[in-house]
Amino acid sequence: MQFDPALIRRYDMAAPRYTSYPTALSFDGAVRGDQWRAAIQAAPSRKLSLYVHIPFCREMCYYCGCNKIVTRHSHKADIYLDHLAKEIAYQAELFGPFTVHHLHLGGGTPTFLSQQQMRRLIGLLKGHFHFADDFIGAIEIDPRALEVDDLTWLAELGFSRLSMGAQDFDPKVQAAINRIQSTEKIAAIMARARTLGFSSINLDFIYGLPHQNAQSFGHTLNHALALAPDRFSIFNYAHLPERFPAQRRIKEDTMPGPQEKLRMQGVTIETLTNAGYHFIGMDHFAKAGDELALAQQQGRLHRNFQGYTTDGDCELLALGASAISKVGGLYVQNEKSIKDYQDATASQGHARAKGYQMSEDDHIRAAAIHNLLCHFRLDWAALDARFGIDSRHYFSDDCALLAPFISDGLVEVDEQGLGVTEQGRLLVRTIATAFDVHLRKTVQQHRFSRVI
Repeated sequence: MQFDPALIRRYDMAAPRYTSYPTALSFDGAVRGDQWRAAIQAAPSRKLSLYVHIPFCREMCYYCGCNKIVTRHSHKADIYLDHLAKEIAYQAELFGPFTVHHLHLGGGTPTFLSQQQMRRLIGLLKGHFHFADDFIGAIEIDPRALEVDDLTWLAELGFSRLSMGAQDFDPKVQAAINRIQSTEKIAAIMARARTLGFSSINLDFIYGLPHQNAQSFGHTLNHALALAPDRFSIFNYAHLPERFPAQRRIKEDTMPGPQEKLRMQGVTIETLTNAGYHFIGMDHFAKAGDELALAQQQGRLHRNFQGYTTDGDCELLALGASAISKVGGLYVQNEKSIKDYQDATASQGHARAKGYQMSEDDHIRAAAIHNLLCHFRLDWAALDARFGIDSRHYFSDDCALLAPFISDGLVEVDEQGLGVTEQGRLLVRTIATAFDVHLRKTVQQHRFSRVI
């Protein structure tokens, strides 16, 4: 990859991560039961990807903006599972003909659940849904909330992929964000996971945290490379203390400035690509033989609320507080707060709070943004064939917005389509906003994190 700091500074702006199009900010009215059932019946696939949100954490990480409850009372998870059981039963009846090919547990901290609680959850899911024999189970883990031996029973339950939050290996940074964890513990978890046959291990890091600089973050990345994860997720810290009260505990005068963050991004790209990792897009890197890298090469890469995935041929059913489903062209989001979620499932079996029915224009623009984020290119003929449009004419106004990017060598346009150059790949989120009519209407960029 080419890294031009001047161009990145010029185009660095607040932009969505496009885990959906339109983004959740466009979700509005309630979704009726008949509307939900109609979407399920008309779904183009009978393959299902299940996501379950576990909102509990034992400790507060000051940087975190996730939907969570910080508690050390494990019985709260038992109550939550009681309500998940109601939602599982409700949805399973509607998704009877579907087969689960992917299962993803996120949070919060899924490993907040004890072995008994986790076995109960997986038993509920497998008792109500039909799982493919070769389903892929993925789980997000906090190394502070997992013993190395716990991986044995997680593997028995069908998990074969794990993603682990490391954030930074520097003790000073860890103390400033209230996330003190042992590098040796992370290494032991990874070693045990490989022994048990886990097929993919991802490490999450964040740049822009207190006391970080390009040199120190480079040391962290070199330590991480020695562990040889299959994937890296390197996120830009979004400091939004007005939205996330815990972030007010971070001292702003200890945070790196924009120039230093840019240097950290440069160090990240240079370090990981020199080590043989492919830049998948936005914040993600993967080994050449990893499934994400192969999916990108083969045109199968997909993006949803879990980030870059290979389950693009599945409908997404998300369970738990704040979880967002997508079936066909219908998005549905559950109640966000734990109390509202539990009240809703107790009274009606589900927790649908709001949603959005995609229009034909939304489908067309979602495909364009998806192709840019996953493959860095739009193919006019493919879009024409898929949607029966003249895509060059359809996107003429949008492409006009790309004139500065074209002039600066970040985007190229030819008779066949539009491509993001190597220099432009870091700014693909910004480039994608040219096709986002919802963003142009609402002008709510302040709600998003900056690209760099």
